[in-house]
Amino acid sequence: MGSEVGAITGASIDRRRAQLPRERLLHCGVESLRDGELLAVSLGTGYRGRHVLEVADDVLKQVSTEELVALDVAGWRRLKGVGLATAAQMVATFELARRGLGKGLGLRPSIVRPADALPHLQDIREQRREHFLCLYLNARNQMIHREIISIGSLSSSIVHPREVFQVAIGHSAASIVLSHNHPSGDVSPSREDIELTQRLVRAGQIMGIDILDHIIIAADDVLSMKEHGLL
Repeated sequence: MGSEVGAITGASIDRRRAQLPRERLLHCGVESLRDGELLAVSLGTGYRGRHVLEVADDVLKQVSTEELVALDVAGWRRLKGVGLATAAQMVATFELARRGLGKGLGLRPSIVRPADALPHLQDIREQRREHFLCLYLNARNQMIHREIISIGSLSSSIVHPREVFQVAIGHSAASIVLSHNHPSGDVSPSREDIELTQRLVRAGQIMGIDILDHIIIAADDVLSMKEHGLL
């Protein structure tokens, strides 16, 4: 009987611990936490009679998440339950985040039109052999991965749909922008280019992964198959 009670008590404790923000972050990922839980993890501790989650929720009732970023030490100190050391820690944390964002760190580029993709294609622009690459996007059209799928001859590259979609599945991509270079300088799509694109579009429809565009790029020119009605 005693061992059963101990097991039940232990299981209850484990369940409670699993609901704590820090444990949820470790087991479920930071994306799973709501704003109050994220703030609770950052604050670390509450004060006597007030759990850190309650302190975090109280803070967010007084100050919006947008305003938190701009608070100085004095601003944090005016919030009940936030001591001097914690206030300094929060100011330093947000300052580091600002500096990182200022350098473009942590930002996923959005690709909603061909021009948005071009900065990510420059390295294949003047290659002497055909490079076929894919830009993999999430549901918000943000690029989450870039991969060269194949490198071919002066005039062609061999691309298998399974290679394109294996990478997409591995990165949980919602859509793909295809691209390859034409070393000849002429960006006009060949019959093979059109057929490959259509084959990948059909495969994507079956798998629920959209092909948004196929961009052909050369040293001095670029063509979007979508804009030319070929997709």
